[in-house]
Amino acid sequence: MRSDSHDNEETRLRRGRRGGDRSTRGELLEAARAAFIENGYEGATVRGIASRAGVDPAMVRHWFGGKEGLFTAAVAIPIEPGKALPLLLDGPDERLAERMLGMFLSVWDEAGGGEFTALIRSLSVRDSAVRMLREFLSTALFGRLLRELGSDEPELRATLCGSQVVGLGMMRYVVRMEPLASADHETVVATIAPSLQRYLTGSLRPDRSRTP
Repeated sequence: MRSDSHDNEETRLRRGRRGGDRSTRGELLEAARAAFIENGYEGATVRGIASRAGVDPAMVRHWFGGKEGLFTAAVAIPIEPGKALPLLLDGPDERLAERMLGMFLSVWDEAGGGEFTALIRSLSVRDSAVRMLREFLSTALFGRLLRELGSDEPELRATLCGSQVVGLGMMRYVVRMEPLASADHETVVATIAPSLQRYLTGSLRPDRSRTP
């Protein structure tokens, strides 16, 4: 007679071989959000997320390409850091903010704000959304970018960059304040890039030598 543990293991494996249907994708996203909130981006593992969802880890690759794609989908910001960073770093450092804003505007405009709008609207009522967004900005995106740049005070810079980018997204796609909401990309980049560039690579402290 087979033991209960054997039956449970067999059931788990049957679930793990389940085909790549939409319900599997949804279960992985739900499990991923819980894992990333509990353990952070670095602490969460593909195997652990798949186990929580009751599926084979191969399903993560099938639906999302890997851990980073899964995290990007879970946080609802359609920019995958591992793919975005080489593009952002491909050019003069002094124009990094321009490239970053162009990237965010392109992906957001393509979906009219898309899931980002829903994410921002949920921040006031869902602590999980706040933690996911914070993890994405401080660790997965800006934290990694600032390490590549070798910038000083990376934690402060990451929060300042996040405030600029999320603030732009909120005013353009959620509040829809004109004329920012309908401004062309060139105008948005030209007006916001100098501040974002300072947060990325410039001095964050006042120049005391210029004080009378």
